[in-house]
Amino acid sequence: MKPFKTYSFFALMIVSVMACIPEKQLKVTVLETSAGGNKLTQLNEFTIFGENTSEVTIFPEKQYQTITGFGGAFTESSAYLLNKLSKENRQEVLEAYFSEKGANYSLTRTHMNSCDFSLTNYSYTPVEGDKELKHFSIKEDKDDLIPMIKDAMAISKEGFKLFASPWTAAPWMKDNKKWVGGKLLPEYYDTWALFFSKYVDAYNAEGIDIWGFTVENEPHGNGDNWESMLFSPEEMTDFVQNHLGPKLEADGKGDLIILGYDQNREGIKEWVDVMYKDEASSKYYDGTAIHWYESTYDFFPKALQYAHKKAPNKYLIQTEACVDSEVPKWKDDAWYWSKEATDWGWDWAPEHQKHLHPKYVPVYRYARDIIGCLNNWVDGWVDWNMVLDTQGGPNWFKNWCVAPVIVDPEKDEVYYTPIYYTLAHFSKYIRPGAKRIDFKNTDDSLMVTATKNPDNSIAIIVFNPTKDPKSFQLNLNDLSKPLSINPQAIQTIMINN
Repeated sequence: MKPFKTYSFFALMIVSVMACIPEKQLKVTVLETSAGGNKLTQLNEFTIFGENTSEVTIFPEKQYQTITGFGGAFTESSAYLLNKLSKENRQEVLEAYFSEKGANYSLTRTHMNSCDFSLTNYSYTPVEGDKELKHFSIKEDKDDLIPMIKDAMAISKEGFKLFASPWTAAPWMKDNKKWVGGKLLPEYYDTWALFFSKYVDAYNAEGIDIWGFTVENEPHGNGDNWESMLFSPEEMTDFVQNHLGPKLEADGKGDLIILGYDQNREGIKEWVDVMYKDEASSKYYDGTAIHWYESTYDFFPKALQYAHKKAPNKYLIQTEACVDSEVPKWKDDAWYWSKEATDWGWDWAPEHQKHLHPKYVPVYRYARDIIGCLNNWVDGWVDWNMVLDTQGGPNWFKNWCVAPVIVDPEKDEVYYTPIYYTLAHFSKYIRPGAKRIDFKNTDDSLMVTATKNPDNSIAIIVFNPTKDPKSFQLNLNDLSKPLSINPQAIQTIMINN
């Protein structure tokens, strides 16, 4: 009996020691931005509230779309303002957007010819009747846009994709002979296709590679307010199928990305039905571009799902978003977390659309929309102007808007709004080539999305729009970690394998 007693003694000791060892937990890094003042602040302590903690469970083996990237737009207004800052502040802003220590933008946009966020109306093709575009010139971009893009390229370690969008052709190519509204005359379809090809060559000569295009910014128009040119789905598809696509292919530029549509999500169905009607219509389209201005709170998941199912192997990229029709609030973080903002629809929308445009919280609008887009097959998300002034311009039409970074060039001051940090939660930690992965969230008051990066790290975004702190248990495989999120906060949770 003695050996048995000895064995029992040691067994009891092992059990006792094991009971003292804490359960193996997930190792995570948590970054938070909140109304309480956190700005991509790393959190190390978490308070668990209540007994029935909710759960967020990650399933990395179930994957969805591949992420193209996140970023913003190079506009003449932004570039002009940066040139008015001191060299030190100009460099600081560019590093805040493009360095690994900053937001590390990976997908960007710019405009071809002028747009509302230009100082004046201008075209690269000013000579009327120049069908062969012998006088094509991007000289208007050489003082501001091109230096901004090149300096961003020099800062970005991994590089970024750049696509370009025209707001309008020169008036002489259009049926109304105006900058605003009107349609491209069929006799200039080949000339306009040549315009895209020449643009690529001109920018390449400056050391800038163009990744692709949207065919036309907002082909439904913008209420005849600033530069615009109208297309129906049939007209745009005819232009792409029979003119733009073949021209780029003939010029050895067939690898350039062509995104159709480029306006609000509610109108996607009629466009993708035409764009992807058959093999011939689909051939040169690489994807669909969308904007968010249809509503301040609805991200239109059904429309996004429809567009994906119509062309599951093509891009679905959100190409423009901003807090529009608002003068930005200078160094007032609380405004960006409060229900004070309005947009064009608050005043101008027809009665049947008014419900889509209530007052809203700017940070919520961004966080909700990006998460909603990712969870409904969108693979890229691009903001509008990177930099604006304290008026929300410059803008030749006085169409004031908000940017993530606001500057006062007269005082050489820079303000990073909470929107900047909100965008960085995605752009900095979800890298190009990441796969969106499956998850289960048991708290409906939290919004969640999750991705797995090419380096196998997992980035989980959690958004708490409520005025209450929330706690939850994060689960991955057989590991877990109790966490909490502050009221009115967005978190990025990194799991590095």
